Amino acid sequence: MNFLVDTSVWSLALRRSEPGAEREVARLREALLARESIYTTGLILQELLQGFRGPRQRDAILHRFSALPTITPDRDDHVEAAEVRNRCRRGGVQIGTIDALLAQLAIRHELVLLTTDQDFRHAAAHVPLKVWR
Repeated sequence: MNFLVDTSVWSLALRRSEPGAEREVARLREALLARESIYTTGLILQELLQGFRGPRQRDAILHRFSALPTITPDRDDHVEAAEVRNRCRRGGVQIGTIDALLAQLAIRHELVLLTTDQDFRHAAAHVPLKVWR
């Protein structure tokens, strides 16, 4: 399986000294051990770096993420992310701008989103987003 791993899962996985009980964190560990394809994007890296303190944590995150392929959104992704957000809103689901862009990147690259954020599960009812369950 090919994954885009959301900040919510990375944050839980990186903050714990012991393996997390969350199913999503366990699935991330399985995917890493099995060498499944795991992708990231600059927004996820930025969110993680904003949430951690100190140069050692920063350097550890940068080192770990250097091994992951990074997806860079283009103009069309931003246009389509606006449509994702609008379709969700018409369906009664509010998602933020960044979440809409992450959803669009997962859709375009045919990745399964690994997240603990329920907003993405609600959005998947209105757009062709695949969310790991």
